[in-house]
Amino acid sequence: MSDFWSIWISVITFLVIFGSIWLLMANRKTEVKGDLPEGEIPKTGHVYDGIEEYDNPLPAWWFWMFMGSAIYALIYLALYPGLGNYKGLLGWTQEKQWQERVDSANRVLDEQYSFYAATAIDDLAADPSALRMGRRLFNNNCSLCHGIGGVGANGFPDLSDNDWLYGGTAESIIHSITEGRQGAMPAWGPALGDSGVVDMADYVVSLSGLPFDAQRAERGASQYQMFCASCHGPDGSGMQALGAPDLTDDIWLYNQADTSLLENIRHSIRNGRNGAMPSHGDKLRPEKIHLIGAYVYSLSQTNQQP
Repeated sequence: MSDFWSIWISVITFLVIFGSIWLLMANRKTEVKGDLPEGEIPKTGHVYDGIEEYDNPLPAWWFWMFMGSAIYALIYLALYPGLGNYKGLLGWTQEKQWQERVDSANRVLDEQYSFYAATAIDDLAADPSALRMGRRLFNNNCSLCHGIGGVGANGFPDLSDNDWLYGGTAESIIHSITEGRQGAMPAWGPALGDSGVVDMADYVVSLSGLPFDAQRAERGASQYQMFCASCHGPDGSGMQALGAPDLTDDIWLYNQADTSLLENIRHSIRNGRNGAMPSHGDKLRPEKIHLIGAYVYSLSQTNQQP
């Protein structure tokens, strides 16, 4: 702030404070000339529409409260910033106070997180207090895509079904959260043609034991081995190293409710898919990622089928 504006603000501030004090003192009571009959209340001499204004002074408590407010304002302006470039006697700044509070909160959190950070995820997954913290962190950072409780949505994996694109070990989960993931399936429509897409979709459906057209599936089998087996595996069991889904478990990442499963599969084959999970390593401290990982790991363990 320039010196001109600093002086301008200071002058205006003092004029308002001292002007208010002068105004209050100067008009505390109006001078009444002459003697008044006993019992008659003095008047200010102001008359409006036949109504005379009584000269009743302000209550003492109100007057001293106002004066106290003015004194408080002067003391505050002496101790804290408020007069242009003047820093105040205490040297207080909002940035310093914010940093002190952040440091204080981090000291408390460090004590809590240090215990959890040193505990294996398998053990944290059985610790109710750790899971409560992990759930809150998950809801704040992950539930927008994966949903409350990690149940997923169309295009966003369900984290509670023990069906993993990139592996469900503690290490794999931590890597996914920290580094993010980028999955891509090429569009095979131009190479297969419409009839080839239809045949391929029936073959993929057959891998999960769902109803299918046998003739189409038979034609699609050879095309599958040519175009899809390198990622999804010859038997359709997927490949976690590439993030290629298992096609044999009747769990579908892209399955819009208003469209049939077969049509969703055809769309995936024809147009391809792209999935991206952002990295959180630059957004969350490792201890928080550790707790989120434990919570995500616990979801699949809780719902794991025997």
